[in-house]
Amino acid sequence: MGSQISKQIERRKEISTEKKVLVDLEESSGETYPCSDYRPSDRKNWMAGFNPEKLHINQIVWPGTHDSASNRIGIPLITRPFAQCQSLSIYRQLCVGTRVFDIRVQEDRRVCHGILTTYSVDVVIRDLKKFLLETESEIVILEIRTEFGHEDPPEFDRYLEEQLGEYLIHQDDSVFGETIAELLPKRVICVWKPRKSPAPKHGSPLWSAGYLKDNWIDTDLPSTKFESNMKYLGEQPPVSSRKYFYRVENTVTPQADNPIVCVKPVTNRIHGYARLFITQCFSRGCADKLQIFSTDFIEEDFVDACVGLTRARVERKA
Repeated sequence: MGSQISKQIERRKEISTEKKVLVDLEESSGETYPCSDYRPSDRKNWMAGFNPEKLHINQIVWPGTHDSASNRIGIPLITRPFAQCQSLSIYRQLCVGTRVFDIRVQEDRRVCHGILTTYSVDVVIRDLKKFLLETESEIVILEIRTEFGHEDPPEFDRYLEEQLGEYLIHQDDSVFGETIAELLPKRVICVWKPRKSPAPKHGSPLWSAGYLKDNWIDTDLPSTKFESNMKYLGEQPPVSSRKYFYRVENTVTPQADNPIVCVKPVTNRIHGYARLFITQCFSRGCADKLQIFSTDFIEEDFVDACVGLTRARVERKA
């Protein structure tokens, strides 16, 4: 018992030290970068706010969410705090400016996070289609994967094509250099990541796993995650020459050896440092590599941070 208590005390000290590292970095470097003060007048249509004929896919800094469809997962007040990573529905996330979604499914097409489940993926598709009908020039990246430990939903690729066919941008390397206007009226890049089923092929309406990459760092230590994100981002080619999307997740994850295992208080350790991360990307010479930037519990300021950097690229300030 004594050794366990001692271990917990050391873990708390470690977390406190790491939080202070980010506080000190923020105080010394600030959060200002080109167009960091930009606020889109209409977040629901922020891509349309740029000229779709001039905004290239590889110029966009895409605001994304981690475990995007977990707003109603599990049982309220009982299991939900251990798995909920978002408080908004998919539709509300779209309206606030989110453009990349991380959806995990199990064999019966229900969205899940580990062993906890929530609504059917039909709800996700319905919300997305509602948004697409209400807007004209917004492009969305929809990543759907079979959750670890689960089986692929039967014929799920056919289901996605039937549901989203008219909107799907087909898998093609040329997409990265094209403008939004050149892709319209197609508006959804759907990345399907099955565990055992065949992967989508080149030219398919769906995109294969290799087109959306990341380096997942499973830690609850905020400075460790911040620096790991920076390291792996720095190893990527610039967006101008890359033929895949690369995601950085501004999140930390509850760990079993820590008494705090609810998502929100843990992820809050890094949540407020999105603008600091972008600022540090400029300081460390990798601002031209940032592309998809994802978070838990997305809010307007996170979206604005990404849209501001997009504006800087459009205006050739970054």
